[in-house]
Amino acid sequence: MTTPQHCPGFHELKHLKSFKCKCVSCGKEKEIFSDEFNKTHICSECGNEIDFSQCSLEGEA
Repeated sequence: MTTPQHCPGFHELKHLKSFKCKCVSCGKEKEIFSDEFNKTHICSECGNEIDFSQCSLEGEA
């Protein structure tokens, strides 16, 4: 028996990209992944919706 080199599900998730977005209302930063981009995200600090047109690509997750 061999030891797996990656955790289960690695192959389905290895192409995800990480984005960091700042809330335009309060400046709090939130990290999301490319498979969550079409979902609505609310700022944990002020409760406003985060505008993803202000996001920057940080790298692959």
